[in-house]
Amino acid sequence: MPAIEVENLTKRYGARIAVDQISFSIEDGEIVGFLGPNGAGKTTTLRMLSCFQPATSGTARVAGYDVFSQSIGVREATGYLPESTPLYSEMRVFKYLWYRATLKGVPRRNRRGYIESAMARCDIGDVRERIIGHLSKGYRQRVGLADALVHRPSVLILDEPTSGLDPNQVRDVRDLIKEIAGETTVLFSTHTIPWVEQVCERVIIINQGRIVLDGTLSGMRKQIEPWARVEFRTSMDARPAMDAVRSVAPIFFVENLTVGDRTTLRYLTEKRNLEATRAQVQTVLASAGGAVENVNVVDAVVEDLFTKLTRGSEQIVGARR
Repeated sequence: MPAIEVENLTKRYGARIAVDQISFSIEDGEIVGFLGPNGAGKTTTLRMLSCFQPATSGTARVAGYDVFSQSIGVREATGYLPESTPLYSEMRVFKYLWYRATLKGVPRRNRRGYIESAMARCDIGDVRERIIGHLSKGYRQRVGLADALVHRPSVLILDEPTSGLDPNQVRDVRDLIKEIAGETTVLFSTHTIPWVEQVCERVIIINQGRIVLDGTLSGMRKQIEPWARVEFRTSMDARPAMDAVRSVAPIFFVENLTVGDRTTLRYLTEKRNLEATRAQVQTVLASAGGAVENVNVVDAVVEDLFTKLTRGSEQIVGARR
């Protein structure tokens, strides 16, 4: 049985559909990145799977428990870190984790050992006697992660776990997730695609409440092989230049990279259309009174697929191969 199994899960707020009949499954020990732009439905999905928010319809099982009828079982088997970590700011770190371990049913004989292990994994031993409200945002985030781990759950659900962390702390969280691979199933949301590439091999991308990709990173890399990034400068202002370039049909999307007073744009297109597309871009810019300068062409990266799916074409894509 999969660790997480979702079928046609839906969440409505009146007439607005936040999550629209999504389906996926995650096997035991798998680490899966859950990506999407702001408002795509990531946090709503994770809240439903953690039983912090009821679904409107559909089915979901976590660690074998139904999120509708067996919410206590789901909570006992799941560690959940929300994006805005709710902590008791007046408590000291160790006492807080003792309290949380008690609530989560950790036997008293095991409680200290579980807490020490969670603190060591999250590197917060040096602040064990500090008041939580006096800690930096990064440390508070790590206390929240220790809270999610303290009862040694079989499933870990993390909503933006690196929010507020400095680069060294981000690396620590990455290493922690890789360390528990195999023994704990992890589903985490993030906006940082290079970080995802270092942690997991599978990605689910959601946009406007629907899953637009569920696939492996190797499948995504294979999918972008025919694509190229083209970066160039122009004397035109950025907005009219972008509008002109967007009119060229073979282009997937256009980005403004301008720093300073010289407009710099990047677009994504297929390599097989590269020269024809470049000629069309030159023509439309010339018609608008501009020119193409300092052209640089490189291979596309995985982030470009994410951008295409969430800003460009909304075609449903399967890259799981």
